[in-house]
Order: sequence, then structure tokens, then C-alpha cells
Amino acid sequence: MGDKRFYIQSALNIDDEAKKQQEINSLCRINDSFKKFVVIKDNIEPLQDDKGIQYVGIEQFLLEEDWLR
Repeated sequence: MGDKRFYIQSALNIDDEAKKQQEINSLCRINDSFKKFVVIKDNIEPLQDDKGIQYVGIEQFLLEEDWLR
């Protein structure tokens, strides 16, 4: 998408804190201001954590174009 960059981590689930940390460790080591996503298999209510990482379900991510704007 031109000069835009996104970091996307996919996960089956993030049911517990240990699994969530495992999935976001690589994103937390990236020290820039580009958008970071964890795309999850299940349909979830999209949210953003205090580190700026956005969590979204795969169906929403693929069907709604606004995520990568």
C-alpha cells in the first residue's frame, strides 16, 4: 500500500495471558510507529492494548477495508 507498512501476527486464539504474550513478543520488539495487528481466528470485539497493538477477528479483518488505512 505505497509507503504504508503494517505488522500482522496471526493466532488461533489468545485465551490466556501466556499465549497472548507469546503472540505479541515479536511485535513488541519492533520500535516504530507503524500499525501492529494480531488477527485471531475467532470473531472478537476489536480492541487496542496499551502498547498500540490492535486485536481483531480474521473475518472482520478480511472483510472491512478500514483496518489498513
